[in-house]
Amino acid sequence: MAMEGSEIEALIRETFPNAKITITDLAGDGNHWAAEVIDESFKGMNRVQQQRAVYASLKGKMDGPNGDLHALALTTKAPA
Repeated sequence: MAMEGSEIEALIRETFPNAKITITDLAGDGNHWAAEVIDESFKGMNRVQQQRAVYASLKGKMDGPNGDLHALALTTKAPA
């Protein structure tokens, strides 16, 4: 089952309430998404740590072949 961009953003926002979050449907099919998450909490974290934190916020929606979220290209960073 495909997810809506608003659902992805809501899940991320639960963990990162003050983040700037941009969600883009890459293929127009509701299955291939990109997310950019910019948050203060990422300061001092490397890119892998940042991305793991965001994936954890998705609460298993990407787990396994039957996950609700098929693909998510993720960009994370702390604000400049």
